[in-house]
Amino acid sequence: MEYGCSREELPGEAENRIRNLMWTVSGDYQLDTKPDTVSYSRSKYISMYDAVKQGAFARYFDREALGAYLVKKVFCGADERALTEIAQLCVDAATCQRIAGERPGVPELREKAFSDLLDLSFHVMSGSLTGRLKMAWIRVCLLEDWHCEKHFLGALERIAALEDARDTMELIRTADEIYNTLIDRSFVRKHGDLSSVLAVTAEELSEFDWGDYLEEELTQDMLEQYLQKLQSQVVSLQEEPEEDKKEDDGSRKRKITVLTPEAAAKMYSYIELNYGKSYLSPQEQKKLDQRLCRGAHADCSLYLTDGILKNPVRINAQFVNAKRHAEKNRTYFRNSRNMASRNIEQLTDELRRSLIRRTEPESAAAWSGEIVPKLLWKPGRMEDPGKLFRRTEHTNQTDFVVDILMDASGSQRDRQSQIALQAYMISEALCNNHIPHRITGFCSFWDYTVLQRFREYDAPREENLRILDYVTSSNNRDGLAIRAVGDTLQKRQEEGKILIVLSDGRPNDVTVNRPNCQNPQPYFGEYAVKDTAFEVRRLRGNGICVLGVFTGKEKDLVAEKKIFGRDFAYIRTIESFSKVVGRYLRRLLEDDRF
Repeated sequence: MEYGCSREELPGEAENRIRNLMWTVSGDYQLDTKPDTVSYSRSKYISMYDAVKQGAFARYFDREALGAYLVKKVFCGADERALTEIAQLCVDAATCQRIAGERPGVPELREKAFSDLLDLSFHVMSGSLTGRLKMAWIRVCLLEDWHCEKHFLGALERIAALEDARDTMELIRTADEIYNTLIDRSFVRKHGDLSSVLAVTAEELSEFDWGDYLEEELTQDMLEQYLQKLQSQVVSLQEEPEEDKKEDDGSRKRKITVLTPEAAAKMYSYIELNYGKSYLSPQEQKKLDQRLCRGAHADCSLYLTDGILKNPVRINAQFVNAKRHAEKNRTYFRNSRNMASRNIEQLTDELRRSLIRRTEPESAAAWSGEIVPKLLWKPGRMEDPGKLFRRTEHTNQTDFVVDILMDASGSQRDRQSQIALQAYMISEALCNNHIPHRITGFCSFWDYTVLQRFREYDAPREENLRILDYVTSSNNRDGLAIRAVGDTLQKRQEEGKILIVLSDGRPNDVTVNRPNCQNPQPYFGEYAVKDTAFEVRRLRGNGICVLGVFTGKEKDLVAEKKIFGRDFAYIRTIESFSKVVGRYLRRLLEDDRF
């Protein structure tokens, strides 16, 4: 077969060329594929070599098995990008030599594809660990040059050994070993070994919100879409053009999601369908957006809801998914009931003692008030008898109100049930001390920041259990969420106002570009951190005490400090969340400034 390219091809011709190449190599003309004609215009050799690999992999191996492994590994907590890039190298090693025995032109095509890849994406690949591993593999293949970063050598040897692979499980084991040793050494300890990953059931995968990993408009077949996406990525050498990538604190790359006007018109109904009906009228919604969605959030909208379980549009896949997650939270709650009761009692007593100390009467000598008999000998005997009276005053009569704002984005997924239980314990302790409080979760999808109300300030105690409906998904636009919650908190009559924000210190939201709209700068990294810090400082300037409770990784502590200054607490385990919040509330209740 001739792999050369002698002229510029039209998109339709390129698509047919790629599809026919894949079908010919695989021998399966029913094999489905979506040729990437955009990438073909950048490098015909890369696109054609990817087609050859895809055909060869489908012919000699079980792509469904590898795809299922990748989905399960991501479900268990693996980084999608790093995992798929490792799997790409495993597929390349396993297919090239095998298909070259039948098609001698493949090694030459591979060499041209690798050369183009280095020319087009050298800077991009050199910026990531797996990118540098890919460059090291290319040197091994083109030059038989094994000189590389020391920690890559073992991985390269395991990949090279796959040239003789005859079983898909060999690829899976190799990819898994490399990921666990090179990318995340703690993965097995936290999430289990390969057997645990492969034991994940189809039911568990189906209830997971794969929409967080998809950029197109979602349907109820999200798992199937995501599986197809990974199967496509794993046979592709393509790197995104550098101009399309944005650095997110040196790790994951984000890009702007572009929606058509038709998709934008469906946004509100989609949000309503998947997050529950809003408790605001259309007029109230419009006024709220006009007043709060300004500056960095000018092209955004707020969506206030009691959640899909409280007020659904209809019983759909998202409702069932939310119900299952809520039941998991309740199971965790039932299993932890004794521990929760002890913590609630302890928190209640600590807050009660602080409130009693505030209201204890203070007595002091005065010129009027209740006379002190034992001082009556002084008049006539002393030139200055001093104050003969004692006055008792009740100081610190300040009333308090508390807002708890919880990051409900996908980054909190691993600790979802723990967060829900900790919030419940705080709420119970505040109820026991008759302190009005509200609990809200926030996440962002498209240009909507969704605020789910779990409990209103003066709601009855029974509402506390609704906190167990806490479910995580999508992104987080922290600045807008803090602005919206602070807006209603400022209107409360209580003198002492407290806002507690639970987050991982990584504001991160995919920006939606719409025609004829002011399109804001992508919201993540330094830009998002500065905006969130500004909102925190603004609330503090208006007399609201703001505490940041940090649940993220140590590398993000710098960003957390920029956002919250000195008033932040770093908790290494979510189990200490309620205790940390209790200490902070106690300190504020005992502060003479209130």
